[in-house]
Amino acid sequence: MAENMRDGKFAHNTTAPPQEHRVLPLFSLTGRTAIVTGAGAGIGLAVAQALAEAGANVAIWYNSNAQAVTRAAEISATYGVQCRAYQVNVTSPEAVEAAVDAAVADLGGRLDVFVANSGVAWEQGPMLDGGLDHYRKVTGTNVDGTFYSARAAGRHFRRQKREGTTVDGRKLEGFNLGSFIATASMSGHIANVPQLQAAYNASKAAVIHLCKSLGVEWAGFARANSVSPGYIQTEISQFCSPEIRSVWADKIPMGREGQPAELKGVYLYLASDASSYTTGTDIIVDGGYCAP
Repeated sequence: MAENMRDGKFAHNTTAPPQEHRVLPLFSLTGRTAIVTGAGAGIGLAVAQALAEAGANVAIWYNSNAQAVTRAAEISATYGVQCRAYQVNVTSPEAVEAAVDAAVADLGGRLDVFVANSGVAWEQGPMLDGGLDHYRKVTGTNVDGTFYSARAAGRHFRRQKREGTTVDGRKLEGFNLGSFIATASMSGHIANVPQLQAAYNASKAAVIHLCKSLGVEWAGFARANSVSPGYIQTEISQFCSPEIRSVWADKIPMGREGQPAELKGVYLYLASDASSYTTGTDIIVDGGYCAP
């Protein structure tokens, strides 16, 4: 049952709304700690930069892109916050839990925001011709990795709300609700063409529904939402040929692929008090692809 849910009804989940009524201060993350997975490049790196610019100390996770260590140092120098890189295999629940605990201990003893952004593309065409090992890699990262991340982050959010302290026992200042954000995809809403990617589409639909469900389960101590980008110019789509990419452009009302920086605003909104009454939702940012 959901936190503080009795007899099918919600009770005592009420959290006070922000007392600040000016809009710009609501976007501040000063003094808070965020973790962003898959942050060595692309969308994850852009999100980490946005959260740091808003004042958060940030842990950036990577799997194989060791440039994340350099990116972390650049973020610290540019925005004047703490930023550390951690190599984490998100398909291992033990590794995820240990890395969350380490980042919390290293960055102020608290966790305010977790962005589950790690993802793997399907690159083997029709489902009937693709390999099961590739299927397991896609779903293991996209679905299981998001679930493990939510589980580890949610335990910190719940403890902080119940106890009102940092992990080392100090009074926790400025914590109302945790924010869990997962990177889903417009592919969780539609079936892409001309490339065929049933496993990827299904994995992202699962991420969207997971966050909707957590928005209910976690009422009272955290919010959970997802972002569904459309075609964004990152490494994950480089396996597609120029011919396929030209078909995409013809199907996007805005006529082009997006840039990672164009997603910064929506993630900052969901991470901050500006979205204090937003939970269990998915925000599509796709240049209009899903609109027709």
